[in-house]
Parts: sequence; structure tokens; C-alpha cells
Amino acid sequence: MEWKALAGNPAIKERLAAQSRGRGLSHAYILSGPPGSGKRTLASLLSAAMVCTGPEPRPCGTCPACHKAEAGIHPDIITVEGEKGKDLTVAQIRQMRADAYIRPNEGARKVYLIQNAGTMNASAQNAMLKLLEEGPPYAAFLLLAESEDELLPTVRSRCEVLRLAPVDRREGEAWLRARFPQLPAEETAAAALRCGGILGRAVAELDGGGEEERELLDLAVRLADTVESGDELGRMELTASMEKWERERMERLLSALIGELARRLECPGRSEGQRRRWMACIQGLRPLQAACGFNAAPGHLAGWLCAQLSQTPQ
Repeated sequence: MEWKALAGNPAIKERLAAQSRGRGLSHAYILSGPPGSGKRTLASLLSAAMVCTGPEPRPCGTCPACHKAEAGIHPDIITVEGEKGKDLTVAQIRQMRADAYIRPNEGARKVYLIQNAGTMNASAQNAMLKLLEEGPPYAAFLLLAESEDELLPTVRSRCEVLRLAPVDRREGEAWLRARFPQLPAEETAAAALRCGGILGRAVAELDGGGEEERELLDLAVRLADTVESGDELGRMELTASMEKWERERMERLLSALIGELARRLECPGRSEGQRRRWMACIQGLRPLQAACGFNAAPGHLAGWLCAQLSQTPQ
């Protein structure tokens, strides 16, 4: 088990391992990153480390508590999440607060995994704040959110922020090869390139996971084709269909498109001019990808995407 189960993010793993060996793990963390970045994996490791009864390094992965945590049946690890398609409510946070004052069943700590914490409204977050400030010493809270900025400053100030970063391509390839040993190395390498370091997306692709993931990959290929062929009308038609998308979906498309362009960049037989063209296109898409983390409207992002691809030198 240990922290190596989380791909990449060496600074986070070193920080948590040092805390576990030293002063102990904190009572509250915000785990932030886009879908597929490893938040759930990190939350599982953190919660296991908090209930682990084995020796350091924790989580040991061999004690009964770790086995229960890995199987999702430890009574002192509780997942809190809204109903499908709905936000977390203040009533849920108050219910969690009442439960927190019931002492742990087996371990020294009681851990709450709060999924989609960024969907809490102000009332729910204020109830959460009170629990962070006044909760019992054995209670620990892991708040999972796409960005820590979704949470009130007062809530953020009571938590340690663990911001997950995209995984280095070579490490991503090695991780995917170990996860999918039955697949050709070329297939896992291509998935590692397309996912932009967000390995959950590559797993969904290689698992055959998700019609939507396949649609995004197909759309990325078609957009790259319009750049290569100079088909401006086709490019406009494709980007016009994205005006009502969610930002998260746009960000996933941009990652897939950058990966597809990078794959074409590495294809043998490309001239130096063609390589410069693809590289300029990739560099132009990076700011758009970053803008997905802010409040840019999807319609604006789609327009900027069309404009950026049209500016690529022929």
C-alpha cells in the first residue's frame, strides 16, 4: 500500500509520509484536482493511514485495519456525498457533525471523506467550518474538490491543501503498463500522452470506460484533422457544438486535443515546419486549458479554441 499507490505527486507523498512519522497527520485536508487526477486514491490512502494499526511507514497495507480500509468496510471511514446530481446540503453536514461526536468503533481516529465538497453552499460550508474548529480531536475530514477556491476562505484556512498535479508522462506510461499488462505498450503509451497527465482519464479510456470519453477522443482527432487539412468550416462547426458544454468537459477535450497534437508531433516523417506548426498549436492551447479552471464561459472557450486553431501557421 503505502503512498506509492498514488502516481506522481512526490512532494505530496513526501510531506504526508513525514507528517505520519513525525507530528501525525492533520485533522483536515482539502484534496484538489480535476476529475481523474487521483483525489479518491489519495483520500483512500490518507484514511487508511489514519486508522492503520501497523508499524511505519503507514498505511502499512498489511494490518487488519488497512485490509478493511482497502475493501471499503472499515467502520471508522465514512463517505459523505450528495444524492446523484445534487449538492451537499447543510442537513448532511449537521448529520455528519452529530455522528462525529460518537467515538470511533475500532481505531484511534474517525475519518470522513467528503466527496464534491465544492458543491456545499454557504450555509453548509459554515456548518463545516464550525465542525473543523470545534470537532472532537479524533475526527478527521478529507474534503475533495476540483479546486480549493470552491471553498470559503475560512474553510480553507482550517485545512491543509493537497493540490494534485498531472503525472509526468514517463511515470504515467509505467503506471498504466503496470495497471494494464495485457495491453500493447503502444496503446498504454498513446493513452498516457492523450490524458495530459490525468491518469484517471487514461484508465477510463483503456477500460473502454465511458462513451463520453471515447467521444471526446474522437472529437480531438477530428479537430486535429481540421488543423492539418486547413478545414476552417469544419473547425467552426465542431467548436460551435461546444457552446453549452460544462467547463470540466471542455478541459478534458483540451487535454485530449493537446495529447493528440503531441502524438502527431512525434510521428516519423514530419518536416521541421510541420513540427513547429504542431508545437505552436500546443503552446497556444495551454492558456485555454488553464482558463478552464476559472469562470470563463464555455461559449467563450469554444470561440477562443476555434480562433486559436485558426491562427496556427500553415
